[in-house]
Amino acid sequence: MEELIQTDATINSGNSGGALINEEGKVIGINAVKIQDAEGIGFAIPINIVKPVIERIKKDGNFVEASLGIYAYDKEVIQYLEEDLDFKTGIYIVDVKKEGSAYKKGIKEGDIITKIDNVELNKVNDLRKYIYTKDVKDKVTLVILRNKRTFGIEVELGRK
Repeated sequence: MEELIQTDATINSGNSGGALINEEGKVIGINAVKIQDAEGIGFAIPINIVKPVIERIKKDGNFVEASLGIYAYDKEVIQYLEEDLDFKTGIYIVDVKKEGSAYKKGIKEGDIITKIDNVELNKVNDLRKYIYTKDVKDKVTLVILRNKRTFGIEVELGRK
């Protein structure tokens, strides 16, 4: 998880999911996880990441997370794992689930997704935020960089 808000709010087993509120009484995050080996260190998911989920629940009464069936790293992370890689934008795919929709369309480990529906990706959270606005079975167009060649591919989102 990335872009989390570090907090000293008390987070214990069973009470994650509560609001993290600033001094003005505004919700700025959702408390999510506590570091077990440290006293008083927890993390909250920023509210801007959660908003599409909240909107979907308000609209439909529930939220079913759509997925491509991939695991990816930001370009800043992958430079430490793969020194020879050099790409300007995008996220690097490190794993593709065999039962996922991306695998069925031929997306492979080592591919770099630079865009989804013309939205440029620079962080995995960019992809996550976008997919949170989509439904299972929605189709998205990915721009893939593979072996220094770029191509587009349409993928139907599966259920996470």
